[in-house]
Amino acid sequence: MAIFAFFRQLYASKFARRSLLALVVVVLFFGGVQLRRWIGESTRHVRYQHDIVNAFYWGSETMKEARRLSTDEVSANSLTGFWRGYLALYDQVKHEAYDKDYGLDYPPLRLLVMAIWARQARSEFPGVDDGHPKLVNPLLKINLLCELLSAVAIFLLVRLCLQRYSRTTDSPPFRSLSLQQRASICGLAAASVAWLEPSMILDAHGWPQWDVWILPFYLFAALAALKNRWFLCGCLLAAGAMFKGQLLFVAPFFVLWPLWQKRWGRALCVIAGLTATTALIASPWILRTTPAWIALVVVTGVTSLLLLQRKTPYRGAWISGITGCAAFVIGAFTGGSFAWLKVGFLYGSEHYPYLVISSCYNLASLLSKLGWSLKDPFWSIHLGSLDFHLTLQWTLRLLYLGGLTVCAYGAAQQVRDRDPRVLIAMTAPWLLMFALLGQMHERYLVWGAVVSAVALGVSLRLSIIHFIISAASTAMIVHVMLIDKKFEATLWAIDLLKHIRGYASALVLACAAVYLWNTLGMPAFQRRAARSAVGPSLSLGPEPEEV
Repeated sequence: MAIFAFFRQLYASKFARRSLLALVVVVLFFGGVQLRRWIGESTRHVRYQHDIVNAFYWGSETMKEARRLSTDEVSANSLTGFWRGYLALYDQVKHEAYDKDYGLDYPPLRLLVMAIWARQARSEFPGVDDGHPKLVNPLLKINLLCELLSAVAIFLLVRLCLQRYSRTTDSPPFRSLSLQQRASICGLAAASVAWLEPSMILDAHGWPQWDVWILPFYLFAALAALKNRWFLCGCLLAAGAMFKGQLLFVAPFFVLWPLWQKRWGRALCVIAGLTATTALIASPWILRTTPAWIALVVVTGVTSLLLLQRKTPYRGAWISGITGCAAFVIGAFTGGSFAWLKVGFLYGSEHYPYLVISSCYNLASLLSKLGWSLKDPFWSIHLGSLDFHLTLQWTLRLLYLGGLTVCAYGAAQQVRDRDPRVLIAMTAPWLLMFALLGQMHERYLVWGAVVSAVALGVSLRLSIIHFIISAASTAMIVHVMLIDKKFEATLWAIDLLKHIRGYASALVLACAAVYLWNTLGMPAFQRRAARSAVGPSLSLGPEPEEV
């Protein structure tokens, strides 16, 4: 009883609670860092070296291109020479490619990071081997930063949604706490689970890969959307896509969401942010001449003058969007290069024309067992002399687009009802992308595994499903790493993971279906009326628009 009374008194102290919370955060942070170091050391013998070698190769090719375009070694090693080589690499790869097999599938910002990394590695370790342990450390630090930012974004997302819908945490253990405290505790729980997500740690520090780079962009874009910063949302999505193009698969969610609310201006703000940021990053390629830049300045000035005089809503977004569109049009007519688009984005979408690339737990895996392939005609129609064939690839894409539309509709409904299931609506696109589309790598479920940690702020049932998704994502990554470097001691694990693939695929599809169902808020329809009398809801009007 004395111990119970001590903890009760400790819990009642505001200073003690804050001190305990700070201690928990510090322990989680350093524990997560140490866990990542341990994973990196323990998995070195099964590390998937191909991606490290590929990244180092293309980073070094940038330096090689700089030397080719420079007159001497000093000029080649300068920052100006480095930048010249970076800008010329896409065109050079496109020119030298045979039958459009470019090999390079890095978007501009990821290529820039790899080029800077390779330059630093070559200067610090001359003649370094591609698999040297110290070589990859700078990239692992970037992974760590992105993982930390993702956890922070999940904390902010969960806390914001629970503050807007207080009854979610109105269970007995939380009733003695204020709304702010309840929201913060649930947010901290979700952020902790995301920070310690095993598949993310294994992918970022055991494989290692760079998939985690886009997570902060998506999560902060979702946070911006909830706060009605739609232009900023589009900017973040475009910047993230310049690191990894797969972010574009889920980007339409943020356009469809305001469309379901009949907020056309907000949807245009997202598109304007996407266009303007993409044009800004790609401007060194598409605007190569002085007349092109002059024409862009003229268009921007005239547009600004017209819109500012009329006091048009979303003026900043309109000006930025029109400027971005003008940059692409001017570039097309003044000899600008679009090799960055063909090589960095379009080539990547057709780089692996297979229904299943590796050990994936999804619909494509089940269809491949039935004998289907990516380009098989799923449906055909004959109109006179015209034959139209809908391939399985496009059938799955249309199915995914339908699911994405449902997710956007669910998000619009949950925001209207101030229901925290809007968090589930933001998670479902990542799960549907992996579950329904072909050409998926096994690593791509890691995005859904991390983002689904927000379920800890919604319900226990959905939280359990998060851990199932996490286990499936981890199993797929482990399977590929073990197959790449087979050891006799791990053969039993390889066989086990191979034999459960069909069952695991059905399980992942079921989890995605549950999240999609909850996106529409179906389980809450019967309970919402009964709960409406329990305590006053938090009245938060729309945030002021920002463009």
